[in-house]
Amino acid sequence: MGTLLVCTGLLSSIEEASADERDALRILFLGDSLTAGYGVAPEEAYPALLAQRIEQANLPFAVQNAGVSGDTTAGGLRRLSWLLRQPVAVLVLALGANDGLRGLNLTATEENLRAIIERAREKNPNIRIVLAGMLVPPNMGEEYAKQFRALYHRVAEKEQTALVPFLLESVAAEPGLNLADGIHPNPEGYKLVANNVWQHLEPVLRELQAQTNSSAETELQAN
Repeated sequence: MGTLLVCTGLLSSIEEASADERDALRILFLGDSLTAGYGVAPEEAYPALLAQRIEQANLPFAVQNAGVSGDTTAGGLRRLSWLLRQPVAVLVLALGANDGLRGLNLTATEENLRAIIERAREKNPNIRIVLAGMLVPPNMGEEYAKQFRALYHRVAEKEQTALVPFLLESVAAEPGLNLADGIHPNPEGYKLVANNVWQHLEPVLRELQAQTNSSAETELQAN
C-alpha cells in the first residue's frame, strides 16, 4: 500500500488522494533539496524510492514528500503546522544541511530540530520520529563541523528518536553518485540514500504496523 504524495511548499495532493490513501498511515518527509530531489525526476528522489519499498513490503503507509529546496530548520518549523493538518504517523526529519552550509548558529539549529519534534508530538503523542543526521564540509571549520555532527546525536538521544547517522553516507564526495554541483545526489546516489534511511525506517514501520494490528484486534474483540 505504499503511496507517494508530493508536497512542495504549500501545494499538496493530499486532498485529492483516494480513500485507500487517506486511510493509510502517513509518513511525512520534512526536508530540503536533498529530500525534494533537486535535479532528478520526482520518482528518483529517496522518498519515492522508499514508497516503492513500502509497497513491495505490503506495509500500510503513504509517503508525503515535503522537501523544499533551500529550507532550513527554521523554515521547516515555520511550515510544520500546515503539514500536520493531516494525521502523520511517522516523521522523517531531514533538515539542517542548509543551516550548516550557511554557518548558522548551532544552538538555534538544535533548538529548531527539538521544537519540530516537540510540536509533532503535541499534535500526535504517538508519532514516530526518524532523525536524519547531516555533516558539513571541512571548510566550515573543524570545530564547527564536529559540533554540527554531534548535535544530531544529542537531539536523537534527548528526544529518543531513531537516527540515521548520516543521510548521505557513501554518497557525499563521490563524483559518480552526485550531480555536477557535487552536493546533490544523482539517481544512482539516491538509491544509496534510500538504503541509508530504510535501515532505520523499516524497523519503525514494522513496529508501528504490529501495534496498529494489535489495537485493531483488541477493538474487534471488545465489540
